[in-house]
Amino acid sequence: MTNSKPVGIGIVGAGVISEIYLENATKMFDNIRPIGIADLIPERAQDRAGAFGIEALSIDDLIAHPEVEIVVNLTIPAAHAEVAKRAILAGKSAYNEKPLAITRDDAAELVTLAKERGVLVGGAPDTFLGGGLQTGRKAIDDGRIGRPVAASAHFLGRGMEMWHPDPHFFFQPGAGPLFDVGPYYVTALASMLGPVEAVTGFGHASFPERTVTAKGPKHGTSIPVNTQTHIAASLQFQSGAIGSLMASFDVWEAPERATILTIYGSEGTLHLPDPNTFGGTVTLVHEHTRDTEELPITHGHTENSRGIGVSDMARALRDGGDPARASGEMASHVVDIMTSVLEAADAGRRVDLTTTMTRPDPLPALSGM
Repeated sequence: MTNSKPVGIGIVGAGVISEIYLENATKMFDNIRPIGIADLIPERAQDRAGAFGIEALSIDDLIAHPEVEIVVNLTIPAAHAEVAKRAILAGKSAYNEKPLAITRDDAAELVTLAKERGVLVGGAPDTFLGGGLQTGRKAIDDGRIGRPVAASAHFLGRGMEMWHPDPHFFFQPGAGPLFDVGPYYVTALASMLGPVEAVTGFGHASFPERTVTAKGPKHGTSIPVNTQTHIAASLQFQSGAIGSLMASFDVWEAPERATILTIYGSEGTLHLPDPNTFGGTVTLVHEHTRDTEELPITHGHTENSRGIGVSDMARALRDGGDPARASGEMASHVVDIMTSVLEAADAGRRVDLTTTMTRPDPLPALSGM
């Protein structure tokens, strides 16, 4: 992804995740260059800026900065649409942390507005570009499992109140297990199997409130639960494949069984790594014999490569050729899928999606593969 002139990026949001974005932007991806960082708490921006030798700016000044071409939006989910819209209206491309927005309409508006303004919009998760899932994508494209007929994506846990110092927002609309963790799984499925045309689902909040047990100033406080925290859904892909999706903050499960991502094909089954990671083991179950084979990793970026989606957006911005892989189109479709699942659960019926997407191109395999 090397380019002679790096694309300047500005980061809005100096929380924990900003550190890995900045570290990778300065050490891993040579086609992007951090210019500045902004935060509603100026001291946090100043700390990050000092650590990485960049400017601490107000949000307005960062968006207006002449060297910033991509605004990387690491704010809380409820602010994703607002900040990205400000960037796009200022003539800048925007890359949001997941999800792209917390409503279907806001996500679609960002995609439309970016097209009108001649800029790019996209967003995390970019873990589907990691070596583990790209190896799985290649196996599917190479016909190793035949025609994909089904998929399973399950992520199960007991919630964030046991470890997160301030977990309130995890249990509010726009979060919950589906919007917080779901984008990793739904994006992985969409990147491999293509768009979803309809969903059904069930869901509820098993517990009306949570108590923070993590150490810190919020320890012992109660959190009202205002979103579904256990969801089971079926996804009908346009290709004809059917997926099952389960997302929960309500159950106890051993870590080795808490995440499942599997693609079932007419000639074999592909067991994939946790899509919240970039590497991991990819296992192929062969037809008839049911023998298992651990596939060699065919792609790079198996370590924490958060920001690879920003780098790929910079490549698309400079080259003007193939679209960015972590595109706004796909991120908006993922929001539509998740929103539709919650609507199906509330209404007890099938919900047809209003968006679609084009499956992103795979990354090139390692040389010699």
